Amino acid sequence: MPLAKETKIYKTFIISITLTIALVLSGIFLGMSIRMRQLIYEENIIRAKSLFNSIVLTRKWNAGYGGVYVEKKKGVKSTPYLKNSDIETVDGKIYTMKNHALMAREISEYAEREGMFKFHITSRNPINPNNKPDEFEKKALELFERSKMEAFDTEMINGKMHFRYMSPLFVEKNCLQCHAKQGYKVGDVRGGISVSFDIENLQNRLKTNTILIIVFAITTTTLLLSLIYFFTARLIKRVSDARHKIEKMATTDGLTGIFNRRHLMIRFEEEFKRAKRLKNDLSCIILDIDHFKSINDSYGHLVGDKVLRDIANHIARSIRTYDILGRYGGEEFLIILPETDFEEAKNLAERIRIAIKEKPIWNIEVTVSLGIASKSDKDESEDDIIKRADDGLYKAKNSGRDRVEYV
Repeated sequence: MPLAKETKIYKTFIISITLTIALVLSGIFLGMSIRMRQLIYEENIIRAKSLFNSIVLTRKWNAGYGGVYVEKKKGVKSTPYLKNSDIETVDGKIYTMKNHALMAREISEYAEREGMFKFHITSRNPINPNNKPDEFEKKALELFERSKMEAFDTEMINGKMHFRYMSPLFVEKNCLQCHAKQGYKVGDVRGGISVSFDIENLQNRLKTNTILIIVFAITTTTLLLSLIYFFTARLIKRVSDARHKIEKMATTDGLTGIFNRRHLMIRFEEEFKRAKRLKNDLSCIILDIDHFKSINDSYGHLVGDKVLRDIANHIARSIRTYDILGRYGGEEFLIILPETDFEEAKNLAERIRIAIKEKPIWNIEVTVSLGIASKSDKDESEDDIIKRADDGLYKAKNSGRDRVEYV
């Protein structure tokens, strides 16, 4: 596989796994952020319901006693919406009635001054103008008429975010004392109580936590992706190196480091088809070490291996970068020469022969015999060229060795 194509495949793999992990992590952190917001919203609803139930219980306690009386001291006013709301005791003190509606409103005012929460009792047809519904409460009352049991939302009030909640109030028997003249009967929705409280600080903390989650998500994702990229790149490099090593072992002669016979013949076939298609010259040289068996017998196989390696290195230095060199047999080498005619091949073979003879290996004079051949119009395959080169080598051997021959 070409290096560029292999690199592209690995890059695509790394990018794909990186994007996948980034999307998964982003989804996880986004889910965490959304869930955190949901939990806070649910907590606000629970808090609002708790406040609503508290004021409802307080109203029921008050209504169960028909209202309560408090001493009319300085600042305590009588409500104009109750008849005979004041009474005077035998000791001359004056008490005024606080019914359930008035008590709820005063608790709300007190809680609002303390910055805690606010209640508002309202209906479509309030007796007290102060109980007139606002926009949120109007929408909630419409929902109650369609059998909805609660309404909630967030709203900006006086520059601060507030959570608003409202649930209906149903007409009970003791409510008819004040509301019978409005046409209500037991079980009717006569209004509702809205609860609101400041969640500005909570919203700010939520924003801060969201920013922290984003920063943490980016940091974690970047770190994790960097580690994944690092280890994946290392793994890919090792796999690539191992594959290249296997490929090299499959194509290279283990002793000399040049192409083995199998790969050499594959390359020869490719070059032959190319030369035939483009009508280019193509030549080859078969080289055989003279008396190689005597070298092994006299000096040992280690020296014989050294001779093979040195001759392979010498040939490799003598040919062009696009020429192809391989080990054809035990002590035979095949050189494939693209775009090379017969005379050029002959001259190269002669230079190689002379150079090897003039450079002893471990003080051993080594000679070689060479056979050459060039592509002709009669050749049907690369085997035809090799056959003629091999015949030339056989001729050189029979003619006394240390020479270049052809047929």
